[in-house]
Formats: sequence, structure tokens, C-alpha cells
Amino acid sequence: MKSRFWGASSRLGLMVALFAFLADLLSKIWLVRLLEGHFPARLAVTPFFDLVLSWNRGISYGILSSEHWAAQPLLILAGLAILFGLWLWLARAEGILVPLALGLIIGGAVGNLWDRVRHGAVADFFSFHAWGYYWYIFNIADIWIVLGGAMLIWRMLTAENRRTQA
Repeated sequence: MKSRFWGASSRLGLMVALFAFLADLLSKIWLVRLLEGHFPARLAVTPFFDLVLSWNRGISYGILSSEHWAAQPLLILAGLAILFGLWLWLARAEGILVPLALGLIIGGAVGNLWDRVRHGAVADFFSFHAWGYYWYIFNIADIWIVLGGAMLIWRMLTAENRRTQA
């Protein structure tokens, strides 16, 4: 029996993951170098968008942020477990949409995990704001993860609609 871990869909997902990871990594290298010398580390790009250097020691919105010595190793282990589960899902994925979505999520997750291993925190840069309201600061990896998640939700909803109509 041929292993599905290296089927065409898996290879597509892994290529997308590699692209997503490299795009995130290169953007972080460039933006950290650009913003490290600024104090405060904020460059106004438009009236509603700034580039900001922020190190997130937690997960989304800084949840689970901690200075405790065990926090980062635990978040790294959780990230590895999640990546393993996503990789298994990718191995069973068929078609184009699901492998693309999973590739984006995996690439973004690897990008943020790379930061956490290398720096003990994840570098975030993009800050949108309007009328005194600031959205959370995020990076390219976060964009890939959200886009991949939205693709999976869309796939799930359209598949459910097809089953209902059939």
C-alpha cells in the first residue's frame, strides 16, 4: 500500500507551508532590523496603520503570556503537538483547497514556533487602529493561519451545503 504522506496533495500542502514559512521568516528578519533601532519602535505608515516591534511571549492576544521558566517550553511542546496533528491531517487531505489551507496554517505555525524557539517570543509588527481603537498586533504567520482557517471553514460550509442539497 502506497503511503499517503507523500501524495500529490501532501506535496502541495508542504510546498505551500515552505513558502508561507519563508515569507514569514524573511519579513521578520527585515522588520526586526528596520524597527529595532527606533524608539519607540513604531513607524506610522498611514493614519490607521503602524509598523510596531512587539514581542509576544504568549499566544494570540498575549493569552498565556508568562515570565515563568516553563512557559516557553510548554508552548513549544504544544506547538509541536499541534503541528504533528496538522501534518497527519494533511497526509489524509485530498483535492486542492484543504491541502492549500493546511499548508498555510502549518507554514504560519512553523514561523511562529521558530521565533519562540529562537527568541523566546514571537515577533509581531502590524498595528491597525482607528478612532482610538487598536486591533491586536500581528505578523505574516498570523495572516497565513487566519487565511488557512477561513479556507477550511469555507470548505466545511460549502461541503455541508452540497450534502444538504443532494
